[in-house]
Amino acid sequence: MTDPLKSYDSSGRPKPAAVSQNVYNIAGISVTVYGLNELRSQATGVACLWLLHPRLATQERMTGIAEATINDWNEKTQATPSAKGLIAVSFDQRNHGARMVDPLANEAWRQGNPRHAQDMFSIFQGTARDTSLLMDYLAAFIFPNGEHKISENLVLGVSLGGHAAWSCLLHEPRISAGVVIIGCPDYLNLMVDRARLSKLPSWTKTNPPGAEILGSEAFPTSFVDIVKRYDPASLMLGYIDTGSSSLQRDGPLPEPTEQQKQELRPLLTRLLAGKRILNLSGGIDKLVPYHRGEAFLDWFKSAVGSNGWFGEGGVCFEDIIDRSAGHEVTPKMVDEAVRFVSETLAISADKTGRRGSVRESKI
Repeated sequence: MTDPLKSYDSSGRPKPAAVSQNVYNIAGISVTVYGLNELRSQATGVACLWLLHPRLATQERMTGIAEATINDWNEKTQATPSAKGLIAVSFDQRNHGARMVDPLANEAWRQGNPRHAQDMFSIFQGTARDTSLLMDYLAAFIFPNGEHKISENLVLGVSLGGHAAWSCLLHEPRISAGVVIIGCPDYLNLMVDRARLSKLPSWTKTNPPGAEILGSEAFPTSFVDIVKRYDPASLMLGYIDTGSSSLQRDGPLPEPTEQQKQELRPLLTRLLAGKRILNLSGGIDKLVPYHRGEAFLDWFKSAVGSNGWFGEGGVCFEDIIDRSAGHEVTPKMVDEAVRFVSETLAISADKTGRRGSVRESKI
């Protein structure tokens, strides 16, 4: 897999100004905190943007995005010293960088890793849990004398980090907003299709092909059960009858029945109420194709929109596709991410009575 951040780095546009970097060893994890020295002493609170890097990369690859978001916010609040501050945090995902254990575990089936599905899911779920762990202790390391209070947490992830960002959004209550860049909310749909494209024996040996892929060594039953507990699509759609026996979700999904809505509303309230999400995708991405998450995303948008059956949940969801982008982070994507982060920080924390909203765009 090529470096998805290369497109942004080599775009030729002026690089954002450098911001301070302070490194801490927290819970045995090397953590880089961006923007700490730039915080104003009068800041009433501090927002923290957790940056989760792509597969085969390291925490350093998120420096450019850290600089872009922090500079934008600091410029917008320059005339208001008491405005909340913004820092960003990056760390190596599990089995990456300084935490490398087994290089093969980061590779795909085509590169000879028979446990690609289990390895990738467990690694980014572990990273999501690391984010929660580090959230517990960060302030004790960077503000040991109570200099500031971390009042808000956001997450931004790219590719593998995008998958992890979805998990953070769902399962970490302290995360109020997130940016998912070239990630997928439907892991089984993505990976079953990748198994097909990789011509795995567990796919090709049956008639029709793939009839027994779930439960095979590529997707052990115990692993599929775990995915259904944590993955956005598998978790939510487990409450409804999708009306199809197909392994892959390619078409429109049915709206839940009234009984199913009664079961889903408490779940969505607990996981996502009041949260803001920006989903950025490449229109010609072949590694994580938009259409592998599209059926779920359409279903989700119909639920959380202002007139949807979970409109009262106050979820703000933006679904933006860079039509000419492959599996890459383009300057246009970064512009949207920076805009979204600053808009999120500027919004009042009081979300009482706020209806959900959906914005769709192709750029």
